[in-house]
Amino acid sequence: MAEAKQEHPRLVLHNFLTLHQCKELEFIHKSNSTVGYRANVFSTTLSHLIATNSPHLLMPFVPIRERLKEKVEEFFGCEYELCVEFTGLISWCRGASIGWHSDDNRPYLKQRAFAAVCYLNSYGKDFKGGLFHFQDGEPTTIEPLAGDVVIYTADSCNIHSVDEITDGERLTLTLWFSRDASHDEDAKLVSLLSQSLLHNNMPGECLPLPASSNMYWFSPDQTSHHQLGFDICWARLHILGFDVYSYQNRSSDSDFSELLMKPLQLARGNELLDHEFVNILHALQVIHRGFGRGGQSQEFASSCRGEVGISKDGTLRVIDGCDKREAPTLPGSLRIQAGVDSLKVPLVVSSEVLELWSLRYM
Repeated sequence: MAEAKQEHPRLVLHNFLTLHQCKELEFIHKSNSTVGYRANVFSTTLSHLIATNSPHLLMPFVPIRERLKEKVEEFFGCEYELCVEFTGLISWCRGASIGWHSDDNRPYLKQRAFAAVCYLNSYGKDFKGGLFHFQDGEPTTIEPLAGDVVIYTADSCNIHSVDEITDGERLTLTLWFSRDASHDEDAKLVSLLSQSLLHNNMPGECLPLPASSNMYWFSPDQTSHHQLGFDICWARLHILGFDVYSYQNRSSDSDFSELLMKPLQLARGNELLDHEFVNILHALQVIHRGFGRGGQSQEFASSCRGEVGISKDGTLRVIDGCDKREAPTLPGSLRIQAGVDSLKVPLVVSSEVLELWSLRYM
């Protein structure tokens, strides 16, 4: 196409994703994310969802990935030549930024040909700062708006930067595409799914299994002592107004994050939820599924039905059909006990530590 032959080929698609799709992906990220690849950044990859026994959460990604690949191939005139190299939900929190760079600026990134950044929330409403700038060409500045997508080449024709986030959490779905089939993400995911199915003795079970506790441990200073950080799953629950109570005996030398991997209950104020969660990730998924902004119960059922399957060409597809997995119990249906059981141990982290993160996405 003519647009793709310009000196700085790029394309902006408005309202590519619906607000419901944005919210669905936001739920997945905020209930599964781990510490990211740079300071004040958090990420959720598709391989991580499989590894934590949540492959059903891949379903919303499948049609979006396919539509994006078709758009990229159409715009750049390379139909049937590309594969998805990486798919990930990435959020940038206060203090995060990145200077001028191209997306293939490292030897191990040279396979990346094109990028697509889907904005899942909006500048000015959900976060401040975080504007996307191209060094040359038009448009020069992208103001993130939920549902919009910017597509561009990953090479030096589209050097770009992102301003520092000054408040809130900037959330994107980011994909890179490659002409090199050896970097096909689908092949890696199919292998992981196959291994997961072989080792899963309860195919109907969809309770999440957290990864290493270190993957959820956030420290504002990456070189600081382990105790100067906190578990980001706990932090997200705390922001929604919940405290965590554990059945385990907590000795002075016990590891806080390890306790969160074991059965626990939640409390709001002086009331204990009459429900036992298998671990902190299970609790976070249930709470985020059933609670919207301000902690008010609302319906937010996934529109996806079916299962993730493998097509004849080895790529991921959603197989139509009824999703037989039982939906997680919503907090609105949990019975409340009068008063917190003093036999259970509250897991408390200093408010001063939490303020270091300063996530304000409520």
